[in-house]
Amino acid sequence: MSETMTALPEVVSKEEWLKAHEEMLAKEKAHSRARDALNAERRCHPMYRIDKDYAFDGPDGKVSLLDLFDGRRQLILYHFMFGPNAEQGCDGCSMVVDNMCHPAHLHARDINLVLVSRAPLEKIEPFKKRMGWDLPWYSSFGNDFSFDFGLGHKTLKAGEYQDGEMFGMSVFIRDDEGNIYRTWFTQHRGVEYLGTSFSFFDIVPYGRQEDWEDSPEGWPKGPRYSWWRHHDRYGKEDKPCHDK
Repeated sequence: MSETMTALPEVVSKEEWLKAHEEMLAKEKAHSRARDALNAERRCHPMYRIDKDYAFDGPDGKVSLLDLFDGRRQLILYHFMFGPNAEQGCDGCSMVVDNMCHPAHLHARDINLVLVSRAPLEKIEPFKKRMGWDLPWYSSFGNDFSFDFGLGHKTLKAGEYQDGEMFGMSVFIRDDEGNIYRTWFTQHRGVEYLGTSFSFFDIVPYGRQEDWEDSPEGWPKGPRYSWWRHHDRYGKEDKPCHDK
């Protein structure tokens, strides 16, 4: 930024700053409590069953929606805006994925995180390599997945229809019989809040699975912090490092 920065907050004494800070902190704590209540309500959010079979293209061939769970109970699926006619992925979606957390912490809470786009895999793979991402990314090219979820579209430009799609995030859960249910969805500014492990925990049905949460009877729970690990230590030690 070359211009001189002239717009700055008001300068006050340390005592005045502390007073203003305490007032702001009270509002922030109220916001946290309101968010906790909203997250508790989200854990009780109804769901509907996905009755249609979808075949996605992945690095190892065709996979189903159930395969995207990778054996886990809950699935967060980011509908990445990358239509078949586009030459590269959406820059806004790229910013979202740049800020997504290490998946090991999600896996520890029985959550899988994947990306899905309408672009064919031969466009997705080089873009993924260019961006340096490791998250699983699948193509829904040739199926109705994005359209069924209200995100696929065809736009008439210069007398020709262009294949495109919008972005968003869907959450799914599966039962022991392999039935899949959609539990939650957000798009537009709703995805800006997401990225850390904790924000992802708050949008799935089972939440953080910690003892302080207001969750329905039967939801998995355990002592707070007890499951935390460095991402390369899950399954390799009995206690989290801060207990040692």
